[in-house]
Amino acid sequence: MTSDGVEVGRIGGGLCCLVGFTHDDDEAKLPKMADKLWNLRLMDDADGVMNLSVADTTKSLLLVSQFTLYGDARKGRRPTWIDAARPEHAEPLFDAFVEHLRELGATAETGRFRTEMQVGLINDGPATIMLEM
Repeated sequence: MTSDGVEVGRIGGGLCCLVGFTHDDDEAKLPKMADKLWNLRLMDDADGVMNLSVADTTKSLLLVSQFTLYGDARKGRRPTWIDAARPEHAEPLFDAFVEHLRELGATAETGRFRTEMQVGLINDGPATIMLEM
C-alpha cells in the first residue's frame, strides 16, 4: 500500500481489511470487532477448507481506513457519504481498533489516514466478507 508514492504498509499472506466507521460507532464496540476479525475462520487448513483464522496462521493484517464503505447510491447517480463518520470521529476509532488487534498479537500494517492510497491486492482464493458490528 502506498500513499503519495511512498510505501506505508505491506504484508505477505494474511487479510486485507477495508475498515469504515459510522456516526454511532464508539470505542466500546472495538474489542468485539477486533476479536471477531482476529478469530474469523477465513484461512485454509491443510485440506484447503476455510477452517483457520488469521490468528492461527500468518497473524498479518493490512488495515485500510475506508469511509466510502458507507456510500449510499440508492438515489440519483452520485453517492452520498452522509452515514460515514467524520474524520475527527473515525480516525481515533481506527487507531484504537488497530491497537486492539496488535494487543491480540496481530502484525497490523496500515495506510495513512486522510490520504489517497493505492492498495495492491492478490486475492488468493476469492473470499470477501462484509462484517457489520
